[in-house]
Amino acid sequence: VYLYLRALLYLVSCVINWQQEIKKPPSNPGRFANATLVRLADFLSAGYKKGVRPVKDWRTSTIVAIDLMVYSILNVDEKNQVLTTYVWYRQSWTDEFLVWNPEDFDEVKQVSLPTANVWVPDILINEFVDVGKSPDIPYVYVTHEGLVQNYKPIQVVTACTLNIYNFPFDVQKCSLTFQSWLHTIDDINITLMRSPEKLRDDKSVFMNQGEWELLHILSNYKIFSVDNDDYYAEMKFHVVIRRRPLFYTVNLLLPSVFLMVMDIVGFFLPPDSGERVSFKITLLLGYSVFLIIVSDTLPATAIGTPLIGVYFVVCMALLVISLTETVLIVRLVHKQDLQPPVPHWVKYLILERAPVLFCIHKKHRFCARLSSQASELDRSKENNYGTEDNNDVFGLIKYLRSQQDNTPPVMDNILQEVTAIRHFLEKRDRCREIAKEWLQVGYVLDVLLFRVYLVAVIAYSITLGTLWSVWQVA
Repeated sequence: VYLYLRALLYLVSCVINWQQEIKKPPSNPGRFANATLVRLADFLSAGYKKGVRPVKDWRTSTIVAIDLMVYSILNVDEKNQVLTTYVWYRQSWTDEFLVWNPEDFDEVKQVSLPTANVWVPDILINEFVDVGKSPDIPYVYVTHEGLVQNYKPIQVVTACTLNIYNFPFDVQKCSLTFQSWLHTIDDINITLMRSPEKLRDDKSVFMNQGEWELLHILSNYKIFSVDNDDYYAEMKFHVVIRRRPLFYTVNLLLPSVFLMVMDIVGFFLPPDSGERVSFKITLLLGYSVFLIIVSDTLPATAIGTPLIGVYFVVCMALLVISLTETVLIVRLVHKQDLQPPVPHWVKYLILERAPVLFCIHKKHRFCARLSSQASELDRSKENNYGTEDNNDVFGLIKYLRSQQDNTPPVMDNILQEVTAIRHFLEKRDRCREIAKEWLQVGYVLDVLLFRVYLVAVIAYSITLGTLWSVWQVA
């Protein structure tokens, strides 16, 4: 019995010494640093069940704190309504089974463990539409208090409702909704890792050299239920971005503005020449080619058209109206012998009332001088039918009529011919007067239509400029 008791005491003392040797820190930390981590990993993995939610009381909810930082805006697909971003995603939670005393493991307070060996919450993004090319981070950090930190970059390809009406001065707001796909709020709850104010204004990691500018990130916590029985927690991040419009302003708006200015300048060409018509036709063709070139630059969607597209269409319509007005004026100012006289109501409205109302008296007198000069030029070119010849013809007719009883038949024929010439000259003078009146009408209408066209273009430009300025500031 004595020997049995002595042997038992010896075994107990050996076990105690062995445990003290295990707990005793090594004398050379550099040599046994990895051994401490190995012992700690073995200690944490002993009996650990990664498929079970890490709480000792099943009624305790696991609170997952998440955070989001936008690193870059990779692509905004307006046609397919898809946003591609590269974000830094962080989440942390408390694992009650991954706890140790740092004094037992050389004051090690945190350790990296494989993600596949620990429990990870099933938090996903609801708006996911495609798997991005994200790097695989196989480790998580675990502190001695059981806090698990899972930090990883993610390329997020999400569905987003993109409103392109204000293009290229548009501001887009896309949502990233994080929630547990299976666990209710009784099992997993979600909270923010930082305050909403810090999250909103954080642009520390954003790459600020692309087409899109990050304005802020808003957060919204919500509890919802699908069947009014089980409730789920979700955290929604609203990523607000704004397009930089300089590229589109230089390549889309300015060329269109220059062409419209040239169309207005074209009104200063003389309306009684054909250069104005050819000039405006050239502008219309040039604008058509411009629209073909920029058609690939404009965003295309099936739910709406951007305002800049409407702007281009209206500009094209204004060019067509300008060309139509030019053709009308050219038709009026060109003299034609067979055109009807100017109606009295046209004379009253265009030649009498309109110059007074729109202050174009000088223009009216200038047109009259132009028409008189044109008439004098025509008379100088037709020497055989000038005024002096008319007087001779009229005198000859009077003489022949006075001698009609004594004239032979040949002289009767001559008298008929001279009478026909007189009628022709009288008709030509009447046509000249009609042409002069139509010329005055054409010049007055040209001024009126030019002013109306100018007011329409200026009002349209001011309206669009004001809208785009307000959108840019907002």
